[in-house]
Amino acid sequence: MKTGTLGIWYMLVPIIRLNTAEDFQWTKNNPGSFYYGTFPAGFLWGVGSSAYQTEGAWDQDGKGPSIWDAFTHKQGKVLRNETGDAACDGYYKVKDDIQLLKELKVNHYLFSLSWPRIMPTGIKAEQLNEKGIEFYNDTINSLLENNIIPIVSLYHWDLPQVLQEKYGGWQNISMINYFNDYANLCFEKFGDRVKHWITFSNPWAVAEKGYETGEHAPGLKLGGCGAYRAAHHIIKTHAKVWHSYNNTWRSEQQGMVGISLTSGWGEPVDPHSQRDRDAAERYIQFHLGWFANPIYRGDYPEIMKNYVGRKSTQQGLGKSRLPTFSVQEKTYIKGTSDFLGIGHFTTRYVLQKSFPFLQVSSYHTDRDLAELVDPKWPAPGPKWLYSVPWGFRRLLNFIKTQYGNPLIYVTENGVSEQVQCTQLCDEWRMEYLKGYINEILKALNDGVNVKGYTAWSLLDKFEWNRGFSERFGFYHVDFNNKNKPRYPKASVDYYKNIISANGFPNPREVMSTANFILFFNILVNTTLNF
Repeated sequence: MKTGTLGIWYMLVPIIRLNTAEDFQWTKNNPGSFYYGTFPAGFLWGVGSSAYQTEGAWDQDGKGPSIWDAFTHKQGKVLRNETGDAACDGYYKVKDDIQLLKELKVNHYLFSLSWPRIMPTGIKAEQLNEKGIEFYNDTINSLLENNIIPIVSLYHWDLPQVLQEKYGGWQNISMINYFNDYANLCFEKFGDRVKHWITFSNPWAVAEKGYETGEHAPGLKLGGCGAYRAAHHIIKTHAKVWHSYNNTWRSEQQGMVGISLTSGWGEPVDPHSQRDRDAAERYIQFHLGWFANPIYRGDYPEIMKNYVGRKSTQQGLGKSRLPTFSVQEKTYIKGTSDFLGIGHFTTRYVLQKSFPFLQVSSYHTDRDLAELVDPKWPAPGPKWLYSVPWGFRRLLNFIKTQYGNPLIYVTENGVSEQVQCTQLCDEWRMEYLKGYINEILKALNDGVNVKGYTAWSLLDKFEWNRGFSERFGFYHVDFNNKNKPRYPKASVDYYKNIISANGFPNPREVMSTANFILFFNILVNTTLNF
């Protein structure tokens, strides 16, 4: 019997192991396939979070109010009227959370600074909060003492409320200089130790959800114009900050400045239909290209300019609702990213759908497309987040082709659950991580220049207008307990194993023991019966 089993074992390996050049070519036409291999030496593994979602202490130690404080304090803006006033109490539990990072064995931790915690009004000339600066200094020092690289975002959505009230926030061009002052202060105070800076995390959501649909703070519904204007000012702000770092700090600090853009992948419903292929292209260009194209190619995508321009003309407007960059601005903005941060969660099927110009104008109707999902796609958490790993590889290859194969750090990728998982067994998160990280490995073999991966997120946390109803964390947080204890989910050990193996070196280290034995027994029985 032993001899027979061993014989079958040797038959088993070639069947499921895909790591030769021929096997890899096969994965291109079989998007559901799994590819065994390891990441390059020095590949960075990490987890992330953001200030408003985790810190709490919303009005403590001199912190000023943010637009999210104001937004969540209004009834009806957030599910169950929950707020991030206390969130995970991360402000008071930094040392504890860094121990969790050590437990995960990550190389880096991506987190954001709260602008109003450092500058209560958002204006440098008015007030600096030394306790806020001290808090972030201590956080950075503790990370480095534990051999964890800090990757720091300057902005993850928590604009100082004073700037919103006085100037209209990102609708106003004055934000460019105020944000640049804030960024330079951060470079001055922390840049001797922080070498990876992100100017903006997911600015698409800032513009679209903050100034178009009003789902997010500041909750404005400026249909058809607000999102484009906000994005325009954010892009110009990003460029100014990059130039500030380049001219003033780079030679001394030797760091990098990039931006983190979150985008889904759009796949044509009918790949043989030119209309659907064009619609899928618009899906990506109106999402990722909106911000990436100016930074990497000097202007908004042509398709975006054409569509918004034509619809603006049909409305009888004298100029396009999409703002324009001057020749000087195009030159100034192009090339202002040392790396591209990419957040990615899911994929949509896309098809052509025309919206009559008589309808109220909006970013969404400007695109002339409809989004669909496959009902067979797993959706373990919210209905917007379907697990479609193969879309990630396609998105990464699109970036390689469109933007000259830039240096990429994956800055957000993960899945949530809407109910507490039984005994913290989040097997769907393990499946999600396995699939999506494997697609990055395939993209690396395609020649995409990915240098690091950030799983989203370290903790269950406040999820914006969804409150605490969605849980993305590796660690469960008991929000009903005043001490906010953290408990590891099963995915903690799974992710640790991927990190320690630097990928997927062989089937036994990837498949769960139970699944592997089941698969093995099926193959044994099949062979014996044959």
